[in-house]
Amino acid sequence: MAMTGKRITEQMLTEFRRRCRSHGLSITPQRVAIYSEIAKSREHPCCEDVFKRVSRTFADISLDTVYRTLSTFAEVGIVNVVEGYGEAKRYDPDMTAHHHFRCKRCNTIVDFHDKKYDSLEVPRKFRKGFEVSGIRVVLEGLCDKCA
Repeated sequence: MAMTGKRITEQMLTEFRRRCRSHGLSITPQRVAIYSEIAKSREHPCCEDVFKRVSRTFADISLDTVYRTLSTFAEVGIVNVVEGYGEAKRYDPDMTAHHHFRCKRCNTIVDFHDKKYDSLEVPRKFRKGFEVSGIRVVLEGLCDKCA
């Protein structure tokens, strides 16, 4: 079961509103609720997790609406998509440079910050003809609970 409990700061909501405005997105109660559920999660929730939580308040919201909203948020830089590696996409509100560890058994995803990984050099074969917009490192293995 998903754990919630991270506090959403006014600064996070202010930045959310600023990004919405700068991309011409209306700041609707549903969008705020969707963002808030991701921001307060201690994990990287998938669309269905967010839908279940938001539908408690907005009974008429559809899974498709939540999915399209999360996709829009990712396009405009409000959340990052963490690929599910065969599982559902997961969403991360932390837009700072960071990386992930993924447990291969339970699929837990944990953030980590390390400047060494932030400054990895792009391989030579990708310097010409490619446009690299970022570097994300994913470490895989077993988490402390599964090890």
